[in-house]
Amino acid sequence: MKQFFRFYFWAPVVLLGCLVFCACNEYAETDVTLPDGFVIRARIADTPQKTEKGLMFVKQLPQNEGMLFLFDQEAQQYFWMKNTLIDLDILFLNPQGQINALYERVPHTYTYTPDHQIPVVGGKAQYVLEAAAGTISRHGLKQGDTLQFERTAL
Repeated sequence: MKQFFRFYFWAPVVLLGCLVFCACNEYAETDVTLPDGFVIRARIADTPQKTEKGLMFVKQLPQNEGMLFLFDQEAQQYFWMKNTLIDLDILFLNPQGQINALYERVPHTYTYTPDHQIPVVGGKAQYVLEAAAGTISRHGLKQGDTLQFERTAL
């Protein structure tokens, strides 16, 4: 009987804790419009924890989804692709949304990939967009192109 009451006391407490934890880790989203009009729905990485996690352990990324990383100001940014299970296209954007640097089909890694074999990409940026592999070539993106997204709401 004691165990019965213990369960009914602690179960709601644990459930509430899980709900609070999940709510704190939700990602806001924004639409990123490419020069050809194609829209990528991007989750926003706007904290150090979200930036560090990025798209780690994601097994599939539809062509119309991605992740937009936000930084306080334009600076040299580097992305180490540890535990990124899918190939990605990565675009480094200036404060106006212009592409400063872009990388096509950055190769995936695994949990067992040795650190010295993990790709590192970088560029000067205030924003970085990770998109499905093939986005750059499919939409003819190049350095200097401008991507549109709402920066004031971010």
